[in-house]
This record gives sequence, structure tokens and C-alpha cells, in this order.
Amino acid sequence: MITKADKNATRRKRHARVRAKVSGTEARPRLNVFRSNKHIYAQLIDDVNGVTLASASTLDKEINLESTSNLEAAQKVGELVAKRAVEKGHSEVVFDRGGYLYHGRIKALADAARENGLQF
Repeated sequence: MITKADKNATRRKRHARVRAKVSGTEARPRLNVFRSNKHIYAQLIDDVNGVTLASASTLDKEINLESTSNLEAAQKVGELVAKRAVEKGHSEVVFDRGGYLYHGRIKALADAARENGLQF
């Protein structure tokens, strides 16, 4: 019988390969994205000091949406994380898609972050 690989396990392997090459600094932090079935999360991370500089997710009270798992929610999270990053003086980031395809909600979040002041 053929066993199907666990999707999250293969995603974590892809993410580990990317993380071996990509890291964030204080001058240019890493914009990390995590997507679950119900929510989407984004963090600006300084890997040198091991500190989260800014974060946003669909769990934030500022994002009032009926559905938290669609493109509109991802766009709101991208806008919010970009605004919080720019307020703290971070405009250049390294984008870490977390092993996900650059498509759909991940792309929507990235485009919204770019439109609101982040450069990557």
C-alpha cells in the first residue's frame, strides 16, 4: 500500500531548507508567515538576537472579519504587520514564506505588506 506523505511534515522540511540560507538581522529582519486552516500569522524576527520585533495575525482585535481564512484576512494581516514594522523603523525585510507556495493567501499578505511600506 502506498502511504501519502504528511503535508505539514514536507512543508517543515522545505522551510528548514530555506531557513538554512535565510536569516533576519536587526537592520533587515525576517518576515515570517504561518498559515493554518483558520488563521494566518506574520512576524518580523531578528534572528541574531532571537527577538520578535513586530507581529500581526487574524486573532488581533483590530482585524474584525467574519472569515479569518481567506484572501481578505491575509491582506489585512499584511497591512497591519507592515504598519507596525514601519512605526518601529523597519522598512526593509527578508520574506520567509514558511515553506508554503507563493500563491493565494501568502501572496496576498506579501502584496499588502509591500503596498504599506515594506520592501522585499
